[in-house]
Amino acid sequence: MTVTLTGSTARAVPSEGVAPRPRPRRRVAPYLFVLPALLLFAVFKLYPIGRSFVISLHKTVGGTERFVGADNYARLLHDRLFWTALKNTAVILVVQVPVMLALATGLAVALNSTLLRGRTVFRLGFFLPMVTGLVAYGIIFSVLLNKDYGLVNWALGLAGLDSVPWLTDPLWAKVSLGLALTWHYTGYNAVILLARLQSVPAELYDAAAVDGAGAWTSFRHVTLPGLRPALLLTTVLSTIGTLQIFDEPFVLTGGGPDNATLTIGVYLYQNAFKYFDFGYASAIAYALAVLIGILGVIQFRFLGEKS
Repeated sequence: MTVTLTGSTARAVPSEGVAPRPRPRRRVAPYLFVLPALLLFAVFKLYPIGRSFVISLHKTVGGTERFVGADNYARLLHDRLFWTALKNTAVILVVQVPVMLALATGLAVALNSTLLRGRTVFRLGFFLPMVTGLVAYGIIFSVLLNKDYGLVNWALGLAGLDSVPWLTDPLWAKVSLGLALTWHYTGYNAVILLARLQSVPAELYDAAAVDGAGAWTSFRHVTLPGLRPALLLTTVLSTIGTLQIFDEPFVLTGGGPDNATLTIGVYLYQNAFKYFDFGYASAIAYALAVLIGILGVIQFRFLGEKS
């Protein structure tokens, strides 16, 4: 800082290379701009999360809340319906999600091919199911798969095949749920994978072709490594979505038949809004959040970039 004299006044002039200090108002301004968003996040996100944890430590007895500590969490360990819901959700996660992501990967590769004409139309067509509301497409599938007057069984009858109890048999109900989920989310994941696939340099495929690599070898050593970040993203998102699945089983089967499609989300809803056991429902929600966190860490550990 240097001082210069002009007549009878002296003023400070910043030396070269020294940035002037920001005014106090400039320091506060960024926080004022983000303050509305922070307030909304605190009111509609942080407070409900914290309040839910407090509720999970209480039990409603005679219309009043009574503190029970970790009793609701201990109850999970001996609740057969909770473990049934967890098993059903795990089956969907282990069976349906890999099949869906495999179809999405193949679809992304096909939509990225220069041999395909009208690619934009196909991309739009495969993404449209994602735009359909969850309840709406659940109702559509419940009508299509109806045992007595569903369009699917009518088509099977025309082909000389017996009707299938899609929504009334435990096994077929799981199959129906898997078909609905695959139809709805495959195109969405394919678009994410396609966006990543388009960023893979074409020179890598040219170099592989020069080395004599065939289509499968190029897919294995060029396409899949290039898709790795997108595959990680879609796997994590699909895992979170599957563990939280509620709309489809609730609309299609209501969790039946015989609890065959009872998921954690449906069981949580039943405890909260059917039995009004909000403390236990909150404990289920936190157990689900911990499970999602653990699986997320495992997936990032094994599918993430190796340092």
